[in-house]
Amino acid sequence: MAAEAKKGNAVVETIKTVVWALAIAGIFRTLFFQPFWIPSGSMKSTLLIGDFLFVNKMAYGYSYASCPNIRMLGLDAKNICAVIDGENTRVMGSEPERGDVIVFRHPVTGLDYIKRVIGMPGDTVQVKQGVLHLNGKAVSQEPVEDFVEIAEAQGPQRLRPRCSNGPVGQGGDCAKDAAIETLPNGRSYTILNIGNQSSDNTPVYTVPQGHYFFMGDNRDNSTDSRVPQQAGGVGFVPYENLIGRADRIMFSSGGTSMLAFWTWRGDRFFKAVE
Repeated sequence: MAAEAKKGNAVVETIKTVVWALAIAGIFRTLFFQPFWIPSGSMKSTLLIGDFLFVNKMAYGYSYASCPNIRMLGLDAKNICAVIDGENTRVMGSEPERGDVIVFRHPVTGLDYIKRVIGMPGDTVQVKQGVLHLNGKAVSQEPVEDFVEIAEAQGPQRLRPRCSNGPVGQGGDCAKDAAIETLPNGRSYTILNIGNQSSDNTPVYTVPQGHYFFMGDNRDNSTDSRVPQQAGGVGFVPYENLIGRADRIMFSSGGTSMLAFWTWRGDRFFKAVE
């Protein structure tokens, strides 16, 4: 009888430990840092498929989007954090800086996206012949050496890269035109171009107050604010949908799983996101 009681107590203690561990992990993920694994190539060459990073959730304060979706239970972040779901507001909120790389919640689908904030509230944004224009002025682009990667399936989704040097066979060099883009606040980063397409010429967008305009650095391979939400794009992103800022890559896996340590890229450990 005593042995059964001890066994029962051990089971209860194990359950308590698991519950507490999950609660602490949930609080840490909600308030401080959220893990994020890059699934697509929309932010190349700043972020590669398989980069693993932690998103700084303290950077812009907190909103309903700070809470995770628990899809297996059918719970949306708005259900979990309804108490702080205001009218496009944040608790302890602060504004992002133009050029920050941010994880945000898609205004329609609720999925997490990562892009660079380009347009601030009140800005006009337009792309003409592949050149970004902010408030009527062209943003500086300085051509640099091509970005080259291997033409092969990448990541768990087995995505093949698109190339500017035409169809490339398996294992060949897949190139993209590269340039350093410098925003009006002095923030610089590398953008990629594959070829002429519709997203290289857009209407003039005026960013509403309380919203932001996002673009991927891999300009011809990014679903972002250049496409309205009703057409399947991102459109303008409300302030409350910001989740956090991507500051640093922890490590990067070139294989199908982040656990495949033999595929980790040695030059990306603790690399700053610029």
